This record gives sequence, C-alpha cells and structure tokens, in this order.
Amino acid sequence: MAAVAACHTSLYEPGSLTLLVPPSERQSGEFFKRCRGIFRSLGWPVAARTESALRIELENGSRIVALPGSESTVRGYSAVRLLVLDEAARISPRINHGDQPMLAVSGGRLMALTTPFGAVGWFYEAWTSRDESYERYRITAAECPRISEEFLEQEKRALGWFLYRQEFECEFVDASSMAFDSDAIRAAVDPSIRPLGCLTRDWI
Repeated sequence: MAAVAACHTSLYEPGSLTLLVPPSERQSGEFFKRCRGIFRSLGWPVAARTESALRIELENGSRIVALPGSESTVRGYSAVRLLVLDEAARISPRINHGDQPMLAVSGGRLMALTTPFGAVGWFYEAWTSRDESYERYRITAAECPRISEEFLEQEKRALGWFLYRQEFECEFVDASSMAFDSDAIRAAVDPSIRPLGCLTRDWI
C-alpha cells in the first residue's frame, strides 16, 4: 500500500518528490521494485524521463527516490510530498528528526510502516501517544488471508512466544534480556509515595 501511495502521489501531483527510506540499501532496492512494478502494471500512464535502480523521474516532473536509512543520505532533500519510512521502528530517531523540515514547507505526508521492535523508540512513542495527527492501522498476520494457520503455528513453535508476538501479532514487547518486564516495574511503583529528600512546590 505504501508503494501504491508513492505511485499515486507521483502521478496525480506533478512535480512532487516522494522519498522511500528503509534501513538498508538492499531494502531500498526491493521497495523501489514494487513501485516500478505498479507503473508497469498500469502501462506507464506517465512515461519515465530518467530511471535507475533507486530513483525515477517522470515526464510530469515527479520523482521517486529510494534511500538507505542513514542521516547523511536523507538530509538535503526539501519540499517532500510523501515520505515513507519502512521498518520505521528500526530507523534511528536522528533520521526521523531530520525528516520533519522536509515536510514543513510542502505540507507533505509521513507514512511509517513496521513491525514493533521493543517498547522503546520514536515509533513506539508515536504509536502510544495521544497525538491525533497520526492515523494508526494495526494488521496482524492472522488477519492476512494469504497466510495460513499452519504456517503461523510453525512460526510460533520456531520463534517462541516473545518473537512471535512481536513479528506476527504486532505487539510492543520488552526485550528478552530484561530481568523484569515493563508491567512488573510499573506495578512496583506507587506514584503517591514521595521520593526521600525531594521538595516540591506543594510541600513548601
């Protein structure tokens, strides 16, 4: 769907710039192939002016550029109409912070797609926040008709419950290396108890 959105933007908004930002160059190439496949299936309604392995410019002036997710490669682009972050939970927060000015002038859109990667990071904070500027969609593997129940059972046995919940149930689970999970830590804290040696305004 993100590739469809990228192609739609480039076709219906002439002169627009779409950036595809997965974590690695290999993933950038795979993502970009999906976009070319969509153009091909549509019969190239707008011809390509220039094309390479990771970028395309159409005759209407629109560009789609796929970049590996490093701060040095992402910075320098401006007036981005659509920014797609693939495996967003694994992208450095420095990249995400550098992305914001790209969208400010153009009023562009940010699409972030990922499986969870622990209950930490900017994507987790954005997902669990009350910020209503985000639209959130959660689709588990069990909701995908192309994935069989037999396959999911095999993966559950192979990965274990922790990784299975993260990869197939889209749950933000704590790292397996933690001695105590977040729920246990929160349950041990009583916010009504004042820390020793701490003065606050209502104490004075």
